[in-house]
Amino acid sequence: MQLQQAAEQIRELPLDVMAVTFQSGEVVDEYVRQSGWPWPFLVDPDRELYDAYAMHRGSLWAVLGPQSWWGYLKLMLKGRAVKSPAGDVFQLGGDVLIDPSGAVRLHHVTRIPVDRPEVESILDIVRA
Repeated sequence: MQLQQAAEQIRELPLDVMAVTFQSGEVVDEYVRQSGWPWPFLVDPDRELYDAYAMHRGSLWAVLGPQSWWGYLKLMLKGRAVKSPAGDVFQLGGDVLIDPSGAVRLHHVTRIPVDRPEVESILDIVRA
């Protein structure tokens, strides 16, 4: 399940979602228009949050190697459209879940571009 498919469940939880990107505001606007992304974006062109959470650039092997191709193939077999990359394809991301007290409950740094935790596992952490 993609995060957007869980939007209704997320609305029922004490959870705010925010995406962080280094892309320009124009790229973000186009992404939101095409995808219908319902949550706010924080544009971090200097990648300060990426650095703070140890989300660095991946190697050529990590980004273009067989693990990435296999991951993208699995997504396509599940019916996900894979779009052409834009910007710095070597910048890896991740997922961070911070509770209301400021404690980090999940800190997942991707090893390859398609290495993401399951949405349901993130929601289980919120529910716990």
